[in-house]
Amino acid sequence: MARNNSKTAEEIQLRQLIDSWARAIRDKNIGAAVSHYARDILLYDLAPPLVHRGVDLYRKELAEWFATFQGAVGFEVHDLSITVGDGVAFATSLNHITGKRTNGEQTDVWVRATIGFAKEEGGWKATHEHFSVPFYMDGSNKAAVDLKP
Repeated sequence: MARNNSKTAEEIQLRQLIDSWARAIRDKNIGAAVSHYARDILLYDLAPPLVHRGVDLYRKELAEWFATFQGAVGFEVHDLSITVGDGVAFATSLNHITGKRTNGEQTDVWVRATIGFAKEEGGWKATHEHFSVPFYMDGSNKAAVDLKP
């Protein structure tokens, strides 16, 4: 896969797809959020289990996560980098999640994201998504949710 400084038509399409997905997350619009996922998407998400398989299961899990927020979810994509190859692409970013939870707590966390795409009939589809936060290796094994770029 080659990377150059000019944006290709494919990269522009992927940036638009990611913008649309981020807007759907902010709006808690489940249908729009999963509309660009391949049916058999493989997700390594922040919440258990270790592996999430398939858009139908993830739709349910996303609804459960959205229900923990009062109002909209703050969701911003930063440092987006996209690499496009012949029918495949991947994107990396740092994503900032904020919002007031139904338990009254305020969420303000940065997460790492990598998304793999395949070009199918009808356009690009996310086939793999991986979100993570680092953890402190000091014996506490606590998620390092206090880190900021």
